[in-house]
Amino acid sequence: QVQLVESGGGLVQAGGSLRLSCAASVRTFSSYGMGWFRQAPGKEREFVAAITRSGTRTVYADSVKGRFTISRDNAKNTVYLQMNSLIPEDTAVYYCAAGPVTTTRPDEYAYWGQGTQVTVSS
Repeated sequence: QVQLVESGGGLVQAGGSLRLSCAASVRTFSSYGMGWFRQAPGKEREFVAAITRSGTRTVYADSVKGRFTISRDNAKNTVYLQMNSLIPEDTAVYYCAAGPVTTTRPDEYAYWGQGTQVTVSS
């Protein structure tokens, strides 16, 4: 069982930055691919970024490429999402997820956090 707890969300003006953290309570954190997803009101959950178990490879949604950076610290059982140049369209609840592989598909992640709200004002 993996428990994930996100933090770092909040209200920020357009052009600003936030860093989300996701802490995992599991002894084998480095065995899991990690992903970030988001869901805006009235919309489906969408892929944002993912990182391999070792952290050597990352993948991003086109909408955030060049603005967001995913990283992980396996010694701290934590994955991060650095978000720069935020725009109002980034407003959503952001979720981290853990799974056996690194993928853009939410149905392939077995564990999910409770989410953290990010609101970008114009």
